Amino acid sequence: MSIHNKNIVIIGPAYPLRGGLASFNERLAHAFKEENHQVKIVTFSLQYPGFLFPGTTQFSAEPAPKDLDISVAINSINPFNWIKMGLRLKKARPDIIVVRYWLPFMGPCLGTICRIVKRNNHTRIVCIADNVIPHEKRLGDKAFTKYFIRPIDAFITMSSKVMADLKTFTDGKPVKFTPHPLYDNFGAIVKKDVAREKIGINKEDKIVLFFGFIRHYKGLDILFDAIKILQDKGFNTQTKFLIAGEFYEDSKPYLDQIKRLGIEDSLILRTSFIPDSEVKNYLCAADVVIQPYRNATQSGVTPLAYHFEVPMIVTHVGGLSALVPDYKVGLISEPTPIALAEKIIEYFELGSSHFIPHLQEEKKKYSWDTMVKLIISPCDRL
Repeated sequence: MSIHNKNIVIIGPAYPLRGGLASFNERLAHAFKEENHQVKIVTFSLQYPGFLFPGTTQFSAEPAPKDLDISVAINSINPFNWIKMGLRLKKARPDIIVVRYWLPFMGPCLGTICRIVKRNNHTRIVCIADNVIPHEKRLGDKAFTKYFIRPIDAFITMSSKVMADLKTFTDGKPVKFTPHPLYDNFGAIVKKDVAREKIGINKEDKIVLFFGFIRHYKGLDILFDAIKILQDKGFNTQTKFLIAGEFYEDSKPYLDQIKRLGIEDSLILRTSFIPDSEVKNYLCAADVVIQPYRNATQSGVTPLAYHFEVPMIVTHVGGLSALVPDYKVGLISEPTPIALAEKIIEYFELGSSHFIPHLQEEKKKYSWDTMVKLIISPCDRL
């Protein structure tokens, strides 16, 4: 294969599906196009059965992305569809297939499609692995992942934790790490006052933002306990905690915890899905982004914070802290309420001006060009 003008297929979530994976795949497709490659995304007609999707809807209400060829074709639970899609892609003979792997449930579907495609003795298959061992474990996870991995030629991870997990499943296949590129497809930075006005937030408050789907591993309950500690210390009452994202599990334990702790006045709850067109306003409204995760591989929130130049407080778990140089881009905390409370106090004592110059310099590392070259270049060999 020559370096230029590859025919590339991305297999994974994309419009009309919503969420971080869809946004990533669409942005990656644009990055390929910017380098003059032909690219098509093949996404799911059925991504998850209802029992695996805890949100309100899997589908976006936003306009379709411009200038992208997206085929809505894969049914994740229909083996006849897997065979059909495998044969279709085998016949199409793309130079490269980029397949996303984020949940072992997808192993049988994606593994079958890739096995069939490989029979054309032409297509190279590169997997971008988001998770190999999932946050919430289920029966069959290891078997499904082993099945998926067999036809893959090479892997890219965006977390050292995922790289280590992946190497327990592979027999020496190439695995490369590159940081998650910036989510620069949500628009330009807007002024803080303008962003706050757009989403109805007091311009005078200090805003700590928790952003994204709410699941147990993300530690929102730990943050709530930290807020109670801050209250008991008499911490600045003008500091508000903006919780922006949809519950992906039962909301009742969280709401009960808020009431039990008496922290309602410290919270701004926006617990519905945040559409792509509003993402920039939530990030730009914040003084700091907080990720109180109890475990993690990587996070799509980190590249968002980088793009919009918002410092971070993150916990020292998985690969999360590796992307946030301590006392430069943000602060690193242990995943306990006391430690988080102390870091929140310390952050506001230092002030955002301490972090912004470091953040602006560090963000230069996270380009889509790096990801594209890692996938494309035959000299690198991944």
